[in-house]
Amino acid sequence: MVTRLHDVSGVAFRWVLLAVLGALVTGCATYPPAPALAASADYRYIIGPGDQVNIIVWRNPELSMTVPVRPDGMIAGPLIEDMPAMGKTPTALGRDMEKALGTFIRDPVVTVIVTGFIGTQSEQIRVVGEASKPQALPYKQNTTLLDVMIAVGGLTDFADGNGASIVRTVEGNKQQYSVRLRDLIRRGDVSANVDMKPGDVLIIPQSWF
Repeated sequence: MVTRLHDVSGVAFRWVLLAVLGALVTGCATYPPAPALAASADYRYIIGPGDQVNIIVWRNPELSMTVPVRPDGMIAGPLIEDMPAMGKTPTALGRDMEKALGTFIRDPVVTVIVTGFIGTQSEQIRVVGEASKPQALPYKQNTTLLDVMIAVGGLTDFADGNGASIVRTVEGNKQQYSVRLRDLIRRGDVSANVDMKPGDVLIIPQSWF
């Protein structure tokens, strides 16, 4: 009798285990593969808080300066107290500074060069989950998935690399795409390498096994 109960319990346990595993498999969302080509040829860098900007005012060295963009997105310098910089291209910031300085000097010519890059939050690439060094990275033109993984030190021993995904804003809507990190990093499958875009979030889950 005891043996029979033991057998029944063992069978029941196996059925429960199979049901749980089936629920896990069924519950795992599947996403379309990330497009291999996504970089935009007309991308222009957008200034963000923490960036260092070198401002050169032609024929007016006393007005030229290198300043950080404050956390509120502003910069300040001679003759300019609070100038919004966040969200602008370097060229657009230069034109705005020319307008502001035009009140004090004749026909100012301003060149803005970004020398320290952080970028706005909407432009950064964020890596979360089972990366060796999860972090936010400034986007650079033609950045690929492989570039991102090199920057974050690869995968942890517990990562489900081929279960990773990219969350991306496409025409104002959030889209999620699957990527094959294990194939790319551990197997050297370059076909798994894809373009990244500004604002991408790379999610690397933990393996169940």
